[in-house]
Amino acid sequence: MAIKEGIRTGGRSARIQQSIHAAIANLLLEVDRAALSVPMIATRAGVTPSTIYRRWGDLTSLLADAAVERLRPDTPADCGSLRGDLQSWTEQYLDEMSSVAGREMMRDVIASAVGCGSKCFTIVRDQLQTIVDRALARGETAPPAEELLDAVVGPMIYRIFYSETPPTLERMYELIDICLARHR
Repeated sequence: MAIKEGIRTGGRSARIQQSIHAAIANLLLEVDRAALSVPMIATRAGVTPSTIYRRWGDLTSLLADAAVERLRPDTPADCGSLRGDLQSWTEQYLDEMSSVAGREMMRDVIASAVGCGSKCFTIVRDQLQTIVDRALARGETAPPAEELLDAVVGPMIYRIFYSETPPTLERMYELIDICLARHR
């Protein structure tokens, strides 16, 4: 079931979504993720379970949607250089995604039936585009955001999912440097 598109950004629908997302965030501080249920979330949010099922379809899709909402960051830090901005962003992203909560979020996103994967892709691409645009405005040369996704983010996520240990920050810096070297 897809999340309904065209829902107003304000009003009752937005307040309900916000209360449900807040309920999930608060419950995750109190109970193990495996213990969450739609009725538990609905009770905490002050809505009926049917409200959740109507909009999200199932618990996995709801958790994925809430996780994507939490993923929306502030504007990436401006460290004064493309390399510095990318290193700062990569450090934060690696830390978040390799955490237990980050891994659970990625599993929820992959398992969801609501198209959250493409939302995550867009959020990350937009963050990288902000960094690239800022570098270009400073007169630096920069690779396209899509190339940074392929050269830096892709290997990071793959290692987080399929390796015993996440990639090191040093390795991520090497991948950034390789990507930047192609565009000097």
